[in-house]
Amino acid sequence: MDSRELTPEELEKKKKKEEKAREKELKKIKAAQKAAAAKLQCGILIPDNLRHNNRQLPQSQKKKNAKREAEEENPEDYADPETPIGAKKKLSRQMAKTYNPNAVESSWYEWWKSLISLRRIQKAPNHLLSYISSSGSLLKKKHVLPPPNVTGALHIGHALTAAIQDTIIRWRRMSGYNTLWVPGMDHAGIATQVVVEKKLMREMKLTRHDVGRERFVAEVWKWKNEYGGTILKQLRRLGASLDWTRECFTMDEKRSLAVTEAFVRLHKERLIYRDLRLVNWDCVLRTAISDIEVEHIEIKERTPLRVPGYEKPVEFGVLTSFAYPLEGGLGEIVVATTRVETLLGDTAIAIHPNDPRYSHVHGKFAVHPFNGRKLPIVCDAVLVDMNFGTGAVKITPAHDPNDFEVGKRHNLEFINIFTDDGKINSNGGPEFAGMPRFQARVAVKEALKEKGLYRGDKNNEMRLGICSRSNDVVEPLIKPQWYVNCKSMAEQGLDAVINDTNQKMEIIPKQYVAEWQRVCIMLEDDELKEVGVYDKQWVVARNEEEAQKEASKKFSGKKFRLFQDPDVLDTWFSSGLFPLSVLGWPDDTEDLRAFYPTSVLETGHDILFFWLLEW
Repeated sequence: MDSRELTPEELEKKKKKEEKAREKELKKIKAAQKAAAAKLQCGILIPDNLRHNNRQLPQSQKKKNAKREAEEENPEDYADPETPIGAKKKLSRQMAKTYNPNAVESSWYEWWKSLISLRRIQKAPNHLLSYISSSGSLLKKKHVLPPPNVTGALHIGHALTAAIQDTIIRWRRMSGYNTLWVPGMDHAGIATQVVVEKKLMREMKLTRHDVGRERFVAEVWKWKNEYGGTILKQLRRLGASLDWTRECFTMDEKRSLAVTEAFVRLHKERLIYRDLRLVNWDCVLRTAISDIEVEHIEIKERTPLRVPGYEKPVEFGVLTSFAYPLEGGLGEIVVATTRVETLLGDTAIAIHPNDPRYSHVHGKFAVHPFNGRKLPIVCDAVLVDMNFGTGAVKITPAHDPNDFEVGKRHNLEFINIFTDDGKINSNGGPEFAGMPRFQARVAVKEALKEKGLYRGDKNNEMRLGICSRSNDVVEPLIKPQWYVNCKSMAEQGLDAVINDTNQKMEIIPKQYVAEWQRVCIMLEDDELKEVGVYDKQWVVARNEEEAQKEASKKFSGKKFRLFQDPDVLDTWFSSGLFPLSVLGWPDDTEDLRAFYPTSVLETGHDILFFWLLEW
């Protein structure tokens, strides 16, 4: 026996241990006293011999006793508090009568993570030699967990997909495959931006525009480090056997490097280009949003809706008719619209070439009632249905997808009438400039009445696009943006699935092959034949030094200044690169050679287009 004196640290440790033992004993005594009191109150006395011989008790009493005994148990009695994190739990203690997850699962997962079975198998153990392929290399399987949003929390859909993926990867791992299941988090783009902006407004009464780009990015990282990643913690609690040593974030340094490299390469191959097109614009967030972030609501009739930034509800589902006077005293031409404020940006009126009602106005002009602009009457059989309405359609190329196409076909003027925050700009005229768009809707209608051009309202069934992040009404707005020419990629994606002789990918169940074909064909049709003129003054490079060199070549002998594009790529661009970037791309790594392409992806059919196709 060691007779030496204990050090102060050892004495303190011994004291704490004794106190803990006393507390545990006290809990047991209190539990026993509580149970005894309950028995006395109910008038039930159970001898020890009957307690251990349940056959002599009625069935109902057996259940009551079992429940009472379970309640008397202290879960902490069955957890080993001295088990180091990552070590296997001692199983010599008595097992609890009922399952208690807090006691049972408290350290198992850390132990699981420490096992080689949750890591890549560096060398094949002897008992796996039978699974070595004919080429002499270990059979490999790679799964990627579709990176959940950093703002997200686990719901039943995540639990289901994680359970399915975990089952597949464990089966392959036990079958001797060198498996890799990679976790990660998506920075979620606008979703994260909205959360951080709300935090700034709540705590500092500031917007992201007030704090500036650098500080806002710093605030995003601060928020991510403090609050992000809840869903990954929940996946750990589920016991998902992911390789957590590879956990990554789509905005970290390596993934950002991959995004830059992909953009530069695609631009050099003329697959990425800049063009002027309509985008889904959110006037609250002041940003373009992707189609997946636009939710459509069906409106059957005149319906007041709350819109962010407006005190009173705004009416939708109303079709307003008004007249444009024709030049030269030829009368008038009546058109109708659900967005009467956009007449401030009208640049033409379209009719069907075979409509006899308007044969006398071919090549003529209407006159804009507020600015005197001459609007050509154009014949367009693609857009106009002569049997619908008046057979005449107002054309606003800068604020409507169909009108945009008409504008391109007839070389019309594109006039943007909105500021980024949804107010009428100077192109709308001094009478309406500065008005929020839906206030301008009312003002324009009143002005038409004053001029005697208003022809009435009626209920109109329509679909209204709403931003899923801000609840703002989406405004079609013409903006210069970067686009990807998907024709060749779509052809390869289609061939990978439907080519029976050289099929590279199988979609299960088969019913979604048709959806894959539809999406690929749609992308092929979406190709632009010409690169927009806005691409000519751009230099695309990996860093500022490289940009200077490229610009010097492009503008040889000319003076120039470089400005970095303030826009950022949609989150789908980085998440689409995830299966590559998580393995070290653009570097030629051992992991990339071993585990790319991905073996299996368990995902929802609803993101075949938005995510899977990007792979």
